[in-house]
Amino acid sequence: MSDAPSGESRAAEIDVEEVPSLLLRMIPESADFIEELFEQPAKAAVLAEEAWTRLYWLLIECFTTPVLMPELESGSPDTELLGRCWDFVERIVAHPNELVSGAVYFEVLEPLLNADGLVEAAWPYMKDRTRTETLRMLDGYGVRLRGINWR
Repeated sequence: MSDAPSGESRAAEIDVEEVPSLLLRMIPESADFIEELFEQPAKAAVLAEEAWTRLYWLLIECFTTPVLMPELESGSPDTELLGRCWDFVERIVAHPNELVSGAVYFEVLEPLLNADGLVEAAWPYMKDRTRTETLRMLDGYGVRLRGINWR
């Protein structure tokens, strides 16, 4: 499996057990948070069963809250980091396993609704599958955002 996402990659190619390792490889900025959550070195933690069985916790505690959100809220975000973050999300957002797709929906996409402007800040970095799921979420909640799902 390549770390670099391609247009041909499919979420089905990524086993549930590989998602934590993929996070660490694509977003090494998550390492300290992984170590703190699992109380062991990040490289070992992402290989443990607990990392993928606690995927909701992994995403919110090691990715969304400490890495993604601060960049989206920043006045001068690290665009390279945001690009990698959304590349990671794109790889797993439409995963056929509900553990993965549900974790992405509830712990990555839904938190974008917690503050004004987060969806708009994320939108330019999102890829096709992530945009599709984000639009479904916005429609499901009846949220209309100019330039995204409201013209």
